[in-house]
Amino acid sequence: MGSFEMIKISELISSGEAILQTGPFGTQLKASDYVEDGIPVINVRNVGFGNIKQNDLEYLDEKMVVKLSIHQLQKGDIVFGRKGAVERHAFINDIGDGWIQGSDCLRLRIQSERINNRFISYFFRTKAHQDWMMALCSFGATMASLNQDIVKLITIPLPPIKVQDKIAAILSAYDDLIENNKRRIALLEKMAEEIYREWFVRFRFPGYQTAEFEKGIPKGWHYEKLENLCEQIQRGISPKYSEESTRLVINQKCIRDERIDLSEARHHDSKVASNKYIRFGDALINSTGVGTLGRVAIVEFHPEKITVDSHVTICRADPRKIDPIYLATTALKLKNYFEFMAAGSTGQVELNRSLIAGIKIIVPPKDLMEEFSKQIVHVFKQKQVLFETNDNLVKTKNMLLPRLISGKLSVEHLDIQFPPSMQDAKSTH
Repeated sequence: MGSFEMIKISELISSGEAILQTGPFGTQLKASDYVEDGIPVINVRNVGFGNIKQNDLEYLDEKMVVKLSIHQLQKGDIVFGRKGAVERHAFINDIGDGWIQGSDCLRLRIQSERINNRFISYFFRTKAHQDWMMALCSFGATMASLNQDIVKLITIPLPPIKVQDKIAAILSAYDDLIENNKRRIALLEKMAEEIYREWFVRFRFPGYQTAEFEKGIPKGWHYEKLENLCEQIQRGISPKYSEESTRLVINQKCIRDERIDLSEARHHDSKVASNKYIRFGDALINSTGVGTLGRVAIVEFHPEKITVDSHVTICRADPRKIDPIYLATTALKLKNYFEFMAAGSTGQVELNRSLIAGIKIIVPPKDLMEEFSKQIVHVFKQKQVLFETNDNLVKTKNMLLPRLISGKLSVEHLDIQFPPSMQDAKSTH
């Protein structure tokens, strides 16, 4: 690590500068203790790469939190997963402060005037450290496992505190920009959701004041099966994977939270019929498997020769019959219905084409769909700019990370101000 001094976690524990805490035992925290709403618990599935994954959180009431107060988290804590996620950790800031560590987690609390906890979190995000953790924790085991003895063996860099502060400030500034852009994306998605609900669920579309209604829907609107509105409803390919290829195939992991994550896509070298390449405005539907079935995402960008595998269905509108963006947005609202149909109609975790094709959706007038599409496409464009900005920020941060942490890129003579996320002294030292 360049000229930086190195120190083991065990030495910090011996000097009273750090505390390791294993999560509550099974007798202390049982499945029956969880409630619908309350104080969140961080389990191994919630541990990301420096962040907390807030999907599928579990909760405890105030009485249980008091009982488990020794396991309550505070700003600056670092939480590791004990099984299967040993190269990951969650750094606790405003999100996570006051939450409870789960039974399958370890907590590292460093309380030292010579250590910036956020700097240590960034060290834990370097590939060199993650590879070291995986190698040590996977030795002779089918599943990587972490314990206190292994954490104590971790050696961390210890440059002067002012250097740690500056490095943490630089990297945090990138993270703050990335998170701000994510919030802007979420606001855009909420806006698009609200337009859809206002116009096509509550029927408060432009000019609704003078609209007449028949059988519960505006006059001139009608219900139609997807099979009569779509150019195609078809599964993807059985790919021949090849890392040497530049062509991508989307799988079910790529479709989450109504978005397409191409970082989970794989490279393939297969023959693909032209109609199985995804297009702008397609709805992609996960069609097999527990937990992923029914997830839907719209192709909001203009892809170049990207296809889907046989577990994903392409639902493509016939633009002569319905606006593609309106149809795809309507498909997003059908996730729970897809799940219900698959289990209820077949008894298996499979969403057949015929089930999708038979769904009836409401079809508004052409001019209203086109006005909706115009507004939503504008949202798509704004989102794509933010996604691309974040991609560039992540690439730059990942390039700087190992060079800053190792000392190869000196910051000693730089005049750096702390970003907003580091203004609270508790999250710094």
